[in-house]
Amino acid sequence: MTDNTAKVVIYSGRLCTYCNAAKRLFEKKGIAFEEVMIDSDDSVRAEMEQRSGRQSVPQIFIGDVHVGGYDDLAECHREGKLDELLAS
Repeated sequence: MTDNTAKVVIYSGRLCTYCNAAKRLFEKKGIAFEEVMIDSDDSVRAEMEQRSGRQSVPQIFIGDVHVGGYDDLAECHREGKLDELLAS
């Protein structure tokens, strides 16, 4: 995994297929990420909702930028913006 990229945080749930898809995308690109599981800790879920303004998972942050969920991440990747965010 590369070290010269912005920190990636994925708020995730255990049975979430979109969470798994987001993690696979980062793994395919060789990007390390921190996974924050919200399933068993209401305070972590509240933190995610406060940071993102959303209740669904995944919620993905690159550095201080809230990317959104998996669909937002995939669109960012398709448009070539993901690498720019990772490099910032």
